[in-house]
Amino acid sequence: MDPVGQDINLNSPNKGLGPAGGVDSLTEGGAMGVAAVNTLPPGLTEEEAEELYSDLAKVEEEINTLRQVLLAKEKHSADLKRKLGLSPLNELKQNLTKGWQDVQTSNAYLTASETLDGIAQSEAYKKTSETLSVAGQKTTAAFSTMGTVLSRKLGDMRALPFSNSFGNYSIRQSISMPTMRNSPTFKSFEDKVGNIKLG
Repeated sequence: MDPVGQDINLNSPNKGLGPAGGVDSLTEGGAMGVAAVNTLPPGLTEEEAEELYSDLAKVEEEINTLRQVLLAKEKHSADLKRKLGLSPLNELKQNLTKGWQDVQTSNAYLTASETLDGIAQSEAYKKTSETLSVAGQKTTAAFSTMGTVLSRKLGDMRALPFSNSFGNYSIRQSISMPTMRNSPTFKSFEDKVGNIKLG
């Protein structure tokens, strides 16, 4: 029999069947028969090889039995957990809680906590903390004042009609005014736009 044409898939119902569908050299337990082995390993007799193949078949059968038992036990465990109201999420929460408790009692965590407590009690930390606190208060006050001023200005602008917001001139008039065109800002802008057009 040519080993290339043999079905080697161990889960296949055609295991050990050649391309014509005939049985070749496999025995009942799925182990290869001694007759199919042309050469035996050195120091191994045919009787010893048959015994080893028989043991192999028994071990494979035991493995399959143990897999079935394990699946049944896992199913039973899942049923018990379901009846007790234990969900995978609850288990995860319990694992995380236990893990956090383990971290809190670890030497590294305790050492780090002591170090941080020492830093928090130091004069440099207290001065820095006070300075940052004062700076934060002043910044908050400045933003609050700025917000109030902006709100007031926006309120004043809302009270005026849009056309009066620019005085007696419309937007077109203010742009076309010669003073605006001769201003350094307008000339700089005009130069940049001109460079973009040319470039």
